[in-house]
Amino acid sequence: MRLSELSGETREEDPVITGLASDSRQVKPGYLFAALPGVEIDGARFIPQAEQNGAVAVLASPGVKASVITIEDALPRRRLAMMASKFYRPAPATMVGVTGTNGKTSVVSFAAQLWTLLGVAAGSIGTLGASGPNYQRPLDHTTPEPVVLHETLRDMARVGVTHAAMEVSSHALAQYRADGVRFSIAAFTNITQDHLDYHATFDAYFSAKKRLFTDLLSDDGAAIVNVDGAGGADLAAAMRADARRVLTVGANGDFIATNDIQPTASGLLVRFRAANTDVEIDLPLVGAFQAENALLAAAIVAASGFAIEDIAPLLSSLRGAPGRMEKVAEIDGVGGVYVDYAHTPDAVATAISAIRPHTAGRIIIILGAGGDRDSEKRPLMGAAAASADCVIVTDDNPRREDPSAIRASVMQGAGAALDVHEIGDRGAAIQAGVDMMREGDVLLIAGKGHETGQTIGTKTIAFSDGEEAVKAVEKRAALGVGRRGGDGAYGGGETT
Repeated sequence: MRLSELSGETREEDPVITGLASDSRQVKPGYLFAALPGVEIDGARFIPQAEQNGAVAVLASPGVKASVITIEDALPRRRLAMMASKFYRPAPATMVGVTGTNGKTSVVSFAAQLWTLLGVAAGSIGTLGASGPNYQRPLDHTTPEPVVLHETLRDMARVGVTHAAMEVSSHALAQYRADGVRFSIAAFTNITQDHLDYHATFDAYFSAKKRLFTDLLSDDGAAIVNVDGAGGADLAAAMRADARRVLTVGANGDFIATNDIQPTASGLLVRFRAANTDVEIDLPLVGAFQAENALLAAAIVAASGFAIEDIAPLLSSLRGAPGRMEKVAEIDGVGGVYVDYAHTPDAVATAISAIRPHTAGRIIIILGAGGDRDSEKRPLMGAAAASADCVIVTDDNPRREDPSAIRASVMQGAGAALDVHEIGDRGAAIQAGVDMMREGDVLLIAGKGHETGQTIGTKTIAFSDGEEAVKAVEKRAALGVGRRGGDGAYGGGETT
């Protein structure tokens, strides 16, 4: 593609662009290098390396100088995204963006599953990577950088994917990563405190989320809102005031109205009304919030052109997304061990209240908080966990912070719990939680979900909550621990 076509500007010197990169190490001959300003490092520093590697053009902020053709833009991140959408095409014809603090991964997964059951070649992009028929790609971010994102969409379209749902994070919206994607549907789950280490205020965080609807959703597209989720009613009202097409889901939803959600031995019995019809389904998922996610996904699929009466029977076939209230182990005669990605105060509280109806005994929760992230939410995480019967505070991804200081902050909030323990080593904490289980108890391991690594300092070591739970259950069985559990045999670490 010629630079003039890529940039949308007529040029006397008009080289062929063979690729795009925002990392100078990935530049090859014929590439355009995007020298993006960063929080810690300015990409302009790497222009000489990019030129040495063969860059024939540079995209940069005004005033930045290069030896090759330079395109100046006050918003170089957005310009790169728009260029990437031109360079890497086509994309799947139907694109859905899902944003919100909690539930994005499940909604995206459920939408892709429903499309697939309806005979559509569907894909998903998000925390779990990019996937579709005959396509898998791991991703470093929930919403990838523009070059990776648009290249991924092109590759998915090439293998036949026609419908794709993707998670759109607040970071990505603030950094214009998803600009250039032609969203025909945008969906909202909820908004609660998170990422205030990046967004200056909660209002700024909400404003970033709203960009999906105000800036990226096509003019004739549909905004689908969970009005039971925090912030949902406000967003729906704002979109209607902007003359947008809005479909709401929830107890007061106008598209799908939830009438009743009852826990069952195997999941949930959900009653709702849609298309002037009352529907009752057995949903094989634990937690009322999963019913919200499933019905939001059903609304997405309906908005993409399918009849709700064809979609409703398929809800009973949904599988939970990995690491989202996922049952990873069972202790015979005692209870189950679940892994959940809950890493915000609201998500922790929701997870506990969701699993309570499925619990005959106690809820034991294991959680921590990430380092180099929103520190204000740490005591709130502990306070949310205090609604469980037993709390074990451990390390999450401490990163470059002192793990004991992070735990102390979480412990401060968890002080209201009747039974609270601090065990720094996450593996030891999981073993302790398993050993403590008695008949009817449930163990909920929160915070990391599907993740397969733990970041300590600047290194990431292999670690999976699910795998550790399975090992802990096997060790308990080998030691012959009975239904009464360990009653305080913690297997190492600090306790208070």
